[in-house]
Amino acid sequence: MSDILNVYSEIGRLKKVMLHRPGNEIENLTPDLMDRLLFDDIPYLKVAREEHDFFAKTLRENGVEVVYLEDLVAEAIEDEKVKEKFVDEFIAETSIESHRLRELVKKYLLEFKSNKAMVDKMMEGIRKEDIQTYERVHLSDMVGTLYPFVVDPMPNLYFTRDPFSTIGSGISLNHMRTVTRNRETLFSKYVFSYHPDYKNENIPFWYDRDDTTSIEGGDQLVLSKKVLAIGISERTDASSVEKIAKRIFEHNEKFETILAFDIPKKRAFMHLDTVFTMVDYDKFTIHPEIEGPLTVYSIKKAQNNEGIVIEKEQMILEEILAKYLELEKVTLIRCGGGNMVDAGREQWNDGSNTLAIAPGEVVVYSRNHVTNKLLVEHGIKLHVIPSSELSRGRGGPRCMSMPLIREEL
Repeated sequence: MSDILNVYSEIGRLKKVMLHRPGNEIENLTPDLMDRLLFDDIPYLKVAREEHDFFAKTLRENGVEVVYLEDLVAEAIEDEKVKEKFVDEFIAETSIESHRLRELVKKYLLEFKSNKAMVDKMMEGIRKEDIQTYERVHLSDMVGTLYPFVVDPMPNLYFTRDPFSTIGSGISLNHMRTVTRNRETLFSKYVFSYHPDYKNENIPFWYDRDDTTSIEGGDQLVLSKKVLAIGISERTDASSVEKIAKRIFEHNEKFETILAFDIPKKRAFMHLDTVFTMVDYDKFTIHPEIEGPLTVYSIKKAQNNEGIVIEKEQMILEEILAKYLELEKVTLIRCGGGNMVDAGREQWNDGSNTLAIAPGEVVVYSRNHVTNKLLVEHGIKLHVIPSSELSRGRGGPRCMSMPLIREEL
């Protein structure tokens, strides 16, 4: 097993994970900005941090090394040339059009006394009041004077699952659907390109943030060392699934099949992992509402090793999973017990979005009590974490975590 990156399942014992502790970017959310920044509600930061700290503590108490995105980025830019390049690239991806304002923002960021403070500010967002010396002489500045930010905050960052994914021994550095979230992937780019732990490891990139079609980490599930599942969703394009399949197969990774799950394109089913997660060798949580409209395609390497072969699967979901995981049968544990009221409510609060830390052992939100009871009845060990504020961002324990190393099964 690699001690750098190693994820060949969803359920192998979790050894190392990357999180982001919610920061002041949450305090920069306002009702007027929620649509722009992809939020449905505004979490209370103090309580969100307490809940997130409980989450991290739960992982550590179960033998998981927890590292934080903000710390890794700060460590990755110790070299002054790398740091300046990082700041330039960050500013280039903002909506700032004025050359003078770009210069002032760069000066403002480089004056922070530590890399960590600078990175925190980048994530938090830069308010106009932070740049005291800027004179608004351009028409675009004058017209937009009511908008409070020079650089938008990134409140979605505590969902570390989406900007990149660890798949096998490599990374999918994702191109995210929205400009708001695609900016987040810059942090991951610098971690895996310049951090001392990774920069000399020749890590393969299965996808690149500069690709033109979208794919997000919540749609990428590693079911086994032979099988990946990728959702075609509101946030992931079918053409992206083809691209990543070809690159993984060309690299001769262990994976033999990629199952493409075509799920309804609606916010309630934003990613595959909001409606479907693996909790044990033969058990999955699932939102019952997707079973009818769900279509699955299998993608394999062509026998002559040139290109890929795609087939539409004709079996029901349980049979497809059993076939490719080489099991006699699998059990689907329906969110909310299949009751459409309970399922709708608990899926909205990520009842199907569990994080496995070992086979049959998962982290769940406390509020999803109907689904949690069902998991226990199916022999699953639960680590229950508080979730009144974290859940307002529409993401669960899996969304909030990016495994870097799992034990192989």
